Amino acid sequence: MQFVTISTELNDAEAQMKRARLEAAGFHAVIMNEASALWMGTAIATGGILLQVPEDEADDAMEFLNTPVK
Repeated sequence: MQFVTISTELNDAEAQMKRARLEAAGFHAVIMNEASALWMGTAIATGGILLQVPEDEADDAMEFLNTPVK
């Protein structure tokens, strides 16, 4: 299964919130670079915290994240 990045965050809390929203909606989200970003003290040095989903879920997941929460 190939994962693709759908969001790059500089804040761990923001990445975790998006991952939790996606998982609650049935997506298979993972976070990459989190440990490196936290160890280095800044996500900028590692290219950000990457929120990823399987390639076949990417379009729907991005649309879900871009839909305003009611």
